[in-house]
Amino acid sequence: MTAAPRRSCYHHPMRAFLARLKAGTEHLNYGRDTVASMAARRVVRPPDGPVRIVDLGLGTAADLLNVARALEPAACELAGVECHPPYAASARERGIDVHALNLERDALPWDDGSVDLVVANQVLEHCKEIFWIAAEVVRVLKPGGLFIVGVPNLASLHSRVMLALGMQPSPIDVLGPHVRGFTPGGLARFLGEGGFLEVVERRGGNYYPFPPSVARPLARLLPGSAVSLFLACERTPRRGSFLSALDARSLETPFYRG
Repeated sequence: MTAAPRRSCYHHPMRAFLARLKAGTEHLNYGRDTVASMAARRVVRPPDGPVRIVDLGLGTAADLLNVARALEPAACELAGVECHPPYAASARERGIDVHALNLERDALPWDDGSVDLVVANQVLEHCKEIFWIAAEVVRVLKPGGLFIVGVPNLASLHSRVMLALGMQPSPIDVLGPHVRGFTPGGLARFLGEGGFLEVVERRGGNYYPFPPSVARPLARLLPGSAVSLFLACERTPRRGSFLSALDARSLETPFYRG
């Protein structure tokens, strides 16, 4: 007699219940309006040229185009990194300068101190070599330029509940695409390493298990336990390389030692 197959933990009734609670609110995780409003408030417009904006992990270009609308599209020069051919082709048709490269290995194709705003929304959690990415962002940003980062929040309320129940928190699901997990303090400490970037604003996005009418105000009030975390970081005048600030640390990365 064949034994009945064991129920996978990914089909656990509690996990299914939590999934039903969040249904219909997932779009808030991306914080499109939050990213655009951060840019509108904090990007310093050059006096003699367009605002150069780079989106790492361009996707459908929703974030980049939202930011451009908030900053006046005619005054923006738009660029991005995207390897998925359909997304890249669509973005080029909209006049966006698209580059297909490996964010974890390749240098960004912009000069030192030439970019006003870099956006990386829901990207860093998919990358191991965040040290290299941060170093390249620091290199291309102008002093006073802005880096806006959006990631799933490992310290979210629902992640804490899942962990308390012995379940794998969804932002770092073993059978998911994420290879890194970030808490608000951990991400801020990483980005501020070496003094090249200063966190100037923190926001939250979505709040499980509540409907949008409740999730939005809760995320504003309690960003540290919201579903998604958004940080705006200003490039300081400090010279040098972000990687050089890691010399005192032991990190397993092919880029750490240059």
